[in-house]
Amino acid sequence: MRFSPHILDDIRNRLAISDIVGAKVTWDRKKSQPAKGDHWACCPFHQEKTPSFHCDDRRGRYHCFGCGASGDHFRFVTETEGLSFPEAVERLAEQAGVALPAPDPQAAKRESKRADLRDVVEMACRFFESQFYAEIGRTARDYAERRRLTEATLREFRFGYAPDSRQALKTHLAGQGISETDMALAGLIIKPDDGRPAYDRFRGRLIIPIEDERGRVIAFGGRTLDPTVEPKYLNSPETPLFHKSTTLFNAHRVRKAARDTGTAIVVEGYLDAIAVYQAGIRTVVASLGTAFTEDQIARLWRLAPEPVICFDGDKAGTAAAFRAVDRILPELKGGFSFNFVFLPDGKDPDDLVQTGGREAFLAEIKTAQPLADVVWRREVTGARVDTPERQAALEKQINRLVFTIKDEAVQRGYRLAMRMRLSELFWSKRRGGTGRTRAERSATEAGATDREVAASVLLADDADLVGLERIVLGLSVAYPGLCERHIDRLSALRFSLDSHARFRDEIERLVTTLDKSDALALAADADPRFFALIREVYGEPGQDGPGHAKLLKRVPFLRHQPPEAFIEDYFEHLLDRFDLRSMEAELNEEIAAIGADGSVEQEARIMTLTREIALGRELYAQRDHALAEEARQMRAAVGLGSATG
Repeated sequence: MRFSPHILDDIRNRLAISDIVGAKVTWDRKKSQPAKGDHWACCPFHQEKTPSFHCDDRRGRYHCFGCGASGDHFRFVTETEGLSFPEAVERLAEQAGVALPAPDPQAAKRESKRADLRDVVEMACRFFESQFYAEIGRTARDYAERRRLTEATLREFRFGYAPDSRQALKTHLAGQGISETDMALAGLIIKPDDGRPAYDRFRGRLIIPIEDERGRVIAFGGRTLDPTVEPKYLNSPETPLFHKSTTLFNAHRVRKAARDTGTAIVVEGYLDAIAVYQAGIRTVVASLGTAFTEDQIARLWRLAPEPVICFDGDKAGTAAAFRAVDRILPELKGGFSFNFVFLPDGKDPDDLVQTGGREAFLAEIKTAQPLADVVWRREVTGARVDTPERQAALEKQINRLVFTIKDEAVQRGYRLAMRMRLSELFWSKRRGGTGRTRAERSATEAGATDREVAASVLLADDADLVGLERIVLGLSVAYPGLCERHIDRLSALRFSLDSHARFRDEIERLVTTLDKSDALALAADADPRFFALIREVYGEPGQDGPGHAKLLKRVPFLRHQPPEAFIEDYFEHLLDRFDLRSMEAELNEEIAAIGADGSVEQEARIMTLTREIALGRELYAQRDHALAEEARQMRAAVGLGSATG
C-alpha cells in the first residue's frame, strides 16, 4: 500500500517524535531541553550507559551518535516493534487522528481479494481444528500425545487434522459458498491441468497453521502420519497471502519476549519451534526449512540484534547453516550479526527438549559460536595448507567471502580478524604444528620468564597486573577492530612485561598494514614471540576454529556471546583501569620527589592528582557496577535467569 507524502507529513506534524520515542526510552534530564524539543537518552538499539541518542522534535528525527541509527516516526516504530511500514503508518495515523484514504482501485481490489482469501484460509483452519478433535482425528491426537504436546499448546497453535480424503475440505468449503478458484488461490486444493476434478492438497496429515506477524492464518504445514508417505512435511504453496521467503513461523508470539531479552532463536521446523516454545523458551521461531533470504534476515534483526541459528545436528542441518552464512555475510551491519549452534549429531531441538527438558536445550544455546568463527570453521576444516600456494588459495577464498560484506566498517573488522587467524595458522604450519608443548617451548626459547608462563591462567582477583594485560591483549586478538578503534590509547599503555609490549606492537603492525600486506607476509615477518605468546594470552588456535579457552577463563561472560557494543565498553573500562594505575604511579612519583621543602606548585599538583584519582575511582566503580549488571542480564537472556522464560 502506498501513502502520499502529504498524508505522512500530516501524521508527523500531529505527533511529536519525542512522544513516540519516549514510550521506549527514558530521557536524560540533564542533557534534554524539552522546551526546545531537544531530547537525549541511552540508545534503544544498542547497549550504552552514556546517552548518545538524540531526538529532535523540530526536525522530527532521531539519531544515535554511537551506533548511527536514525530515522523518523515510522522508522522508529518499524525498528522497535517489528511492524511493516504500512502497519506503522496505520498505527500512527490512528494515534494522530488522521484518516487514511482508500487506496487506488486496483490496490483496493487486490487487498479485497487478500481479505477474502484470509476468510477462506480461516474457514479451512477451523475445519482442520474440528477434525482434529473429532473421532476421525484420533490418529493425529495420538501422534501429538507421543510428541508430548500439551492441550494448552495444541489449542494455542490451533493444531488440526486433514482427513485422508480427496474431497473433505473442498466439500466443506463449497458448502460455505467458496468457489474452487478461491480455494486454489489460497493453496488449499489442486486443480489438475488435464481437466480432472480438483482435490484437497492436504490429506491424512497433522495440520499446523502458519500465521503472519499479526497472528492471522495465512498458510498451513502438514506432517504425514503414515511413514510410507512422502514428503514427510508439506507446506502451502506460494499464494497472495503466503511467501515462504519472507515468513518466520511463530514470529508474532515471540516479538515482545525477543525485544525484552534481546535474544531470538531460529530452528529449522515448526514442530521443533513448538516444542521449544512449550518448554518455556518464548523467543523461538522457525524458518520453515527454506534457505535464508534477505527478508528473513531483516525480520530476524527486528526481533534481536544477534539471533541464534540452531539447526539439526546432522549433515543436512550443518549444510543449511553453512548456506545461511553466505546469505548473511553481505547483509551484515554494525551491531547486527548471527550466532550458530551445532547440535550433537542426529539430534534436533525437539529431541533435546524431550530427553533433557528446557535446560538441555539452553545448555546447547550457550555454546553458540559467532558468525566469524563459523566462517573460519567452514573454510579451514579439511583445507590443506602445507605449501605456500595452498595457503595463498585459502587466503584468497576467505578474502572473497569477506569482501561480499557491504558494510565497510564490518568488512574491515572481518579482514583484521581473518588476517590474524590465517597468519597464526601459516606460522604454525611452518613450525610443525600447534601443539601445546611446542608452544610453551617456543615461548621459553623466545625469552619468556617463568612468571609469564605461570600467569597463563588469571586468578579470580583481577588485581594481578599481568592478567589484566593479557585480557586486553586477548581481546585485541579476538576483536581486532577494538585495537584499531582504540589504537592511540593502546599504544600509550605501559605494560609490565616487555613481551606484552612487543605483542602489542605486532598487533598494531597488523592493523596499520592491513591494506598493504597479506597473511603470508605477516606470518613470515612477525616476531616469532608474537605467535608463541598468542597461546598464552588467547589460547590454541587451530583449523577447527580459534582457540580461546584461556580468554574465556579470564572473561567468562564472553561465553554468552555479548553484543560487540558491550565488549567495547568492557575494553574501554579496562583501559580506564590502566589510566588510573598510571595516574597513581605518577602521584607516587610526585610524593616521593617533593622532599621536605616542596614548592607550592608541587603541592598543588599532588592535590590535583589526588582529586582526579578519587573522581576516576568513583566513576570506575559506577561503571564497573553497571557492566556487571549488564552481564547479569545477558546471562538471564540465555537462560540462566528468568528472562528467557
